[in-house]
Amino acid sequence: MSKLAPSPKFTTPAGFATLPLAPATLANLERLGYLEMTAIQAASLPTALLGKDIIAQAKTGSGKTAAFALTLLANLNPRRFAVQALVLCPTRELADQVTSEIRRLARADDNIKVVTLCGGVPLRGQLATLEHGAHIVVGTPGRVMDHLARESLKLDALNTLVLDEADRMLDMGFFDDIVTVARQCPKTRQTLLFSATYPEGISKLAAQFMREPVTVKVEAQHAGGQIEQRWYEVEDRERIAAVSLLLNHFRPASTLAFCNTKAQCRRLADALKAQGFSALALYGELEQRERDQVLVRFANRSCSVLVATDVAARGLDIANLAAVINVDVTPDSEIHIHRIGRTGRAGETGLVLNLVSMDEMGSVGKIEVLQGRESEWHKLGELKPASAKPLAPPMVTLHIQGGRKEKIRPGDVLGALTADLGYTREHIGKIDVNEFSTYVAIDRAVAHEAARRLNDGRIKGKSVKVRVLED
Repeated sequence: MSKLAPSPKFTTPAGFATLPLAPATLANLERLGYLEMTAIQAASLPTALLGKDIIAQAKTGSGKTAAFALTLLANLNPRRFAVQALVLCPTRELADQVTSEIRRLARADDNIKVVTLCGGVPLRGQLATLEHGAHIVVGTPGRVMDHLARESLKLDALNTLVLDEADRMLDMGFFDDIVTVARQCPKTRQTLLFSATYPEGISKLAAQFMREPVTVKVEAQHAGGQIEQRWYEVEDRERIAAVSLLLNHFRPASTLAFCNTKAQCRRLADALKAQGFSALALYGELEQRERDQVLVRFANRSCSVLVATDVAARGLDIANLAAVINVDVTPDSEIHIHRIGRTGRAGETGLVLNLVSMDEMGSVGKIEVLQGRESEWHKLGELKPASAKPLAPPMVTLHIQGGRKEKIRPGDVLGALTADLGYTREHIGKIDVNEFSTYVAIDRAVAHEAARRLNDGRIKGKSVKVRVLED
């Protein structure tokens, strides 16, 4: 049975210096802006750093990645080139985010090698990377099992197993895969399980391979003043038109619009594009290449509106998201909290706009009970366009054919655009280098010219093919 450790009530947030962490780790946390622990970090880290198994219930955006990353890094011996930590994630997108966060937190130690093992990427490159040795593996259950079966991944030296978004992995049918992987880990390891909800399968998992786990839970709440929520009653037929009204009135720089179905996602994205908005849809059946491009374009500010289902958006972490629009109200009030928590992070303010038909009023009541406050209702008639100019994102994405396989690095692209072509650093935004592709955000005013000039020029002394990604 798991022991229940009530989450502490903090009058003032605790600092990381209260934890038994190395001075270099504390200095790195300060450089990264980690000044105070979030509720889930304060509830789980002291116990986890003692080596105990943990079941932690917390939402995405609550700081859970740092909670388990700091634990597995504390357990690590950098001089031993063997896999000492394994993090299982439900999706490739979440695995990529977790890998990036662990790398940031590992900067205090020299040469910590983190490898991502996910489907949708050729096995050949992953096999070569594993041959060179890794300290930490982050991956999806299916691909990790592939490598275990091929014996390209060995877990003899493992001391920490992490299950991230365990409830989502169970939803996706990974129960048996998780058990299979866990059985190949040393019995003396520490296991950290993080989950947004607590379905029955979690206790079944814990009973199979966790040792007297301590359970910590942080309530799914966000600071009331941090997120402004507005509710609008609509007829079902008005819903898509109402989204345009909201966007033109509030003009958020970036908006994540949630729909309950894939069909509604497509309808809304198509309608917004027809009205001149830069909008993209994200749903489960997208091919991996399309999904990557959608996420890159939204994260680098070259798309204004991302229309998504809950399943597709799971594990998505977009910095400085200005607004969330709930196009449909979710019948699950916990998921509503999860949706709205995408905005108003890290001390920023956030805006949440909810469209509700009469049929959905019962769901609104459940949300009010969970949030402990009544909804603030407004009329669609109050909404007026704030400007005659269409809402356009500031950046455009250039797609460069070639990535890590061609030894392209972000600095090479930046150098080609600035030193070779004369653009300023201010013209250029986020640069993402994938296995076979590179994406660079560039100021809308110079994007087409830059693409033409890059096509005529060179990166790392080689000719490249460049195209502008537009709707």
